Amino acid sequence: MAGEKKRSDIRLNVARYQVDGSVPSDDEPENETDIAGQTRMEARAQYVEISIQQAMRRGDFDNLPGAGKPLTDLHQAYDPDWWIRQKIERENITGLGPPALTLRTENAALDARLDAATSEHAVREVLADFNARIVEARRQLKGGPPVITPIRDVDDEVSRWRQRRAERLESAERAREQRAAEIAAMTWRQRRRARRDER
Repeated sequence: MAGEKKRSDIRLNVARYQVDGSVPSDDEPENETDIAGQTRMEARAQYVEISIQQAMRRGDFDNLPGAGKPLTDLHQAYDPDWWIRQKIERENITGLGPPALTLRTENAALDARLDAATSEHAVREVLADFNARIVEARRQLKGGPPVITPIRDVDDEVSRWRQRRAERLESAERAREQRAAEIAAMTWRQRRRARRDER
């Protein structure tokens, strides 16, 4: 065994060839120094650093997407599905992906969806469907990440919907009264012009 030659590592040889175009022979030691007294690893690190500096001078790193913008989610707990969540948010994808993520996205927009409902019966139907899908996803029959979206209490959500609806009607009435007062304060010609502009 002492007379056997040490076999070279193929992967290491490929990396060396990609970096500097040379492949060592089986007898050549891995930490051989070159003329300047550097080991191969030091030479490789220097080559990479020079390549980065040249790319910076050429402007290859200018105008990259996200340049000058703060890094998001720095203070949040680690999410193993961060990449798929970012893809869904970036491309505004709806209805695709694991139920855990689609339900999270739907939960964030559920109040707006409920506000668009015209009756209490419609609100209850939307909530019943949403809660049923959460229960189904928690069973994990199809696999995927765990579901952390909470089930919504139907009666609480209906009372919140009524409150938001009353506030919207009240603010619309106030805006209507304010507009009527503004029109009443106008002269006859200003009123005529305002009515013509509203059409």
